[in-house]
Amino acid sequence: MVARACPDSQIDEVVQRTGGQLSTVFEVRRTDDDPVIVKVYAPEWAWKQAKEVHVYGLLAAELDGSIPRVVHAEPAGELDAFTVLTKLDGVPLSELKPPDWRATYEQLGQLVARVHRIPQPAYGYLTDRILEPLPDNDQYMRRQFSKKLGEFEQLGGDAVLREKIRGYVDEHAGLFAANQAATLCHNDFHEGNVLVDPVTWRVRGFIDVENAIAADPLIDLAKTVSYSIHDNTDKLAGLVDGYGPLPADWQQRVLLYRVYHSLELWDWFASTGETTHLAGIAAELAELVNS
Repeated sequence: MVARACPDSQIDEVVQRTGGQLSTVFEVRRTDDDPVIVKVYAPEWAWKQAKEVHVYGLLAAELDGSIPRVVHAEPAGELDAFTVLTKLDGVPLSELKPPDWRATYEQLGQLVARVHRIPQPAYGYLTDRILEPLPDNDQYMRRQFSKKLGEFEQLGGDAVLREKIRGYVDEHAGLFAANQAATLCHNDFHEGNVLVDPVTWRVRGFIDVENAIAADPLIDLAKTVSYSIHDNTDKLAGLVDGYGPLPADWQQRVLLYRVYHSLELWDWFASTGETTHLAGIAAELAELVNS
């Protein structure tokens, strides 16, 4: 695979970085050049390749140097679909404990704000285009909640909790219309996908755009809160300071989007047969809709 992308490379070492249901990731270290990342897609997820190439292309002008660059992308043929990318320096923030969380999260806020400067023509899930695009956030989020609540029911979710979630969404759905312009959203902007220099504590950039959507930028901030910030006030204050001015209703919208992210996560784990976290996510959902 590396020979096809970089024919003159002499390979010193190949190190597997991650492996899962969607893809397997390797770092390839080379003698006379920088290392590269090779991402190999499981056959049923090969369509994700076109999405990744498209989204990195959207990000390139605004975030050059803070994201990997696509060196080569080859669809499935005699080999599985694979993409070769430049390696972004740094260590995942999830593996570190910075001396000042607020200062670190201020950098995260600045970084994700740059992603949200990239406008999108409609709302929806991104591949190499927006699938089933909708013209406004109200229609998009109502559709998404309806879909995820349907999956929750089909996958055996608690009926009482489902109705509480439905009631909470109905009560707060007026918040959806407050957003009137879709932007590019990373939609997985948590500490595992953010790379940091552990010497200078400078945030180097981010990886993994497989979940990107076109949506209200606050849905991105809500996922960071749900997955990485939780109740840490220093992290939240840093993110908000770094991000810049937010609408007056941002806290209410973030809370509503947190309900969506937790519901989606419950559905995902249940659909894959991973039951370990279901009770904890259900308890979090109950707490959110009762807050």
